[in-house]
Amino acid sequence: MSSIAAFGALESGLIFALVAFGVFFSFRILNFPDLTVDGSFPMGAAISAVLIVSGMNPWLATLAAFGGGMLAGIVTALMNVKLKILNLLASILTMIALYSINLRIMGKPNVALLGENTVLSPTDDWSIPYYTSTPIVFGVIVLVVFFILLWFLNSQPGLAMRATGANARMAASQGINTDRMIIIGMAVSNGLVAVAGSLFAQSAGSADITMGVGVIVIGLASVIGGEAVMSTKTIMLALLACIVGSILYRFAIALALNADFIGLKAQDLNLVTAVLVAFAIVAPRLKSNIMARIKA
Repeated sequence: MSSIAAFGALESGLIFALVAFGVFFSFRILNFPDLTVDGSFPMGAAISAVLIVSGMNPWLATLAAFGGGMLAGIVTALMNVKLKILNLLASILTMIALYSINLRIMGKPNVALLGENTVLSPTDDWSIPYYTSTPIVFGVIVLVVFFILLWFLNSQPGLAMRATGANARMAASQGINTDRMIIIGMAVSNGLVAVAGSLFAQSAGSADITMGVGVIVIGLASVIGGEAVMSTKTIMLALLACIVGSILYRFAIALALNADFIGLKAQDLNLVTAVLVAFAIVAPRLKSNIMARIKA
């Protein structure tokens, strides 16, 4: 694998670390199986692309994408807590609706950003190659989000949200408004995914209606993969595992597709993803079985 390909994998890993944060919020913190991310990811890309083309500052456009993702998460949460629709079904309904909404936002299947100012435009003046400057920008963004989430999850509202996901009945008996916690958590989750979509579009140079297909699988692969390779006993380690898992996942994909002796091609990406996710799921169990045999 070339150095450019390695930096490209790192760049993608850092972008999808934000997706992993979002999936961690919904699946691990709230215990809420959420497929909305397959719609909120391209929604973030669509909102930021349209605003950037219209002349808005790219950072403000990215912030607007975060707001759009939050709205998508709120809709899913409201259908669940107010209309009593099963959480998984509610997220599927929102995901389906977002396909049409994203088309409405863009007005066409894709919007090109080539030649437009993006969050990466200032790196053109840096005296380092573009393939090294881009991961630096995304790395800083991921670190900022990491510390914000770490602070929030250790704050009183964050602890209330964690209690809601762990045991909603017990949390409600302690005076916690569990419906509000679910709504806030889902908003944050999909907002982060939308930001990832915005950054991905600005990095790739376009926003496309189909770019959200399989994002939930990538997020799950990152979360589960990170948990398989490192301890998650504390919130800090769990969040760090999201970053590590996302980067390892992208490197594994890059290695598989660039290994000539394996013979895989770009169209095999979903196959490789499925294999990696399956391995990440069974790896902890295999590790436990091996350790038990060694001790015996």
